[in-house]
Amino acid sequence: MSQPVRPEDLLPDGADTCVINDVEVRKGSVAAFVANAKRLDGLELGTPEDTEVRAQLRKLVPALRAVGVLDVFTVRSETLADLIAHA
Repeated sequence: MSQPVRPEDLLPDGADTCVINDVEVRKGSVAAFVANAKRLDGLELGTPEDTEVRAQLRKLVPALRAVGVLDVFTVRSETLADLIAHA
């Protein structure tokens, strides 16, 4: 029987990044994505803040794909789903 995966199995103490499926994933990538995703729907389209949040989300999509977050969770926001689909 295989053991469950622990955080330290993927990112040992002292490491800030790991490579998963040929994508370098930084510590905090998932948390940063979630924080920006929560802000997205409250922003006015085309404002500097909206542009910056969207750019950061697009930058983080490969990491979320690599770790499989988008395989096990459904995105509820249509705006975010569209951004992910085109990232």
